[in-house]
Amino acid sequence: MSQVDLKWFGPEDEGKTEEPTEHRLREARKKGQVAKSQELNGALVFLIGVLILFFLAPWIEQKLEEVMSFFFNHINDSKVDNGQYAYIFLRYFLMLFLPFGLVGAVVAVIANLVQNKGFIFSTKPIAMDFKKVAPKFGEYFRRTLFSFTGLFNIIKSIVKVIVIAIVAIIIIRSDMNKLLSALYVGTPMQALKQFATTAAKMLVICGIFLVLVGIADYFVQRREFRRKNKMSKQEVKQEMKELDGDPEVKSHLDSAQKEMLRQNIPRAVKEADVVITNPTHYAVAVQWKREVNEAPAVTAKGEDRTALNMKEIARENDVPIVENKPLARGLYTDVQIGAIIPDVYWRAIATVYGQINYMEKKNQ
Repeated sequence: MSQVDLKWFGPEDEGKTEEPTEHRLREARKKGQVAKSQELNGALVFLIGVLILFFLAPWIEQKLEEVMSFFFNHINDSKVDNGQYAYIFLRYFLMLFLPFGLVGAVVAVIANLVQNKGFIFSTKPIAMDFKKVAPKFGEYFRRTLFSFTGLFNIIKSIVKVIVIAIVAIIIIRSDMNKLLSALYVGTPMQALKQFATTAAKMLVICGIFLVLVGIADYFVQRREFRRKNKMSKQEVKQEMKELDGDPEVKSHLDSAQKEMLRQNIPRAVKEADVVITNPTHYAVAVQWKREVNEAPAVTAKGEDRTALNMKEIARENDVPIVENKPLARGLYTDVQIGAIIPDVYWRAIATVYGQINYMEKKNQ
């Protein structure tokens, strides 16, 4: 028995200490699993419905008077059959219901879109799963009574009942004189309007409170969603292997790629427009294929011994060598081989090409 109790109190995510990766969250989203509060959706629909009722009250009153007047005036009219009664009733019912139904549906859809961060279409949540059919009472009680979410839901329900009761008592007590006066002195319609006003105040305040509770519930659901999707260190490593490949294989590929680059350096330097140097530590070969690129690109780069070899190849092939320490270091650090030079370096590059043109004209 003690083993069962300890299991109830044990954490579900034992051993899962890492925050969920973006890939894990995307996979959960594909399955229709997102952080969402149904409580917030219901509260927003309730509050908007109450506000619509509040603003449309005169129009609703008018339509109710019309339909009641029709039925009372034609109750003994033999010319009006049951079909006409049904038609009139259905027409007014739809007229009064549609504003609430349409706006409620729109609010519910918008609330879901905001919480889901867009549309989600997945058949996973409605797929048949016999594991969910079999009752698991121990897991149910642990999740509902002995967890943070369960405790929050219990406290949330108690607080809602207490606050709504307090709001109702305060508003009724503050309007008590008006209610009694309308009931005993005023007409039935005045009494009805006063009761409706008092009820509307209670509903609006309770609706705002329920929305605040829904917002708190959303943050709790988001926290619970991320907790359920936490990963163990082994799962993170496995995911990295699946997405990026085995690190050992990747290391071999990087070595092979570097070797290919070293073999291509002589050809790249021979075809370069200029080699920009540090002068001794860095060398960067630059070429501008105007028919292909809008700006020059780095075709080779190296440091120390490789930089000396690049300069030697440039001299042997009459490729201009320009000394520019900050530009050489910046290009070596910031630009990959084969990449276009960023626009922050264009002014400096233009100066280098100006020097090349000047040297070519001088040698002619």
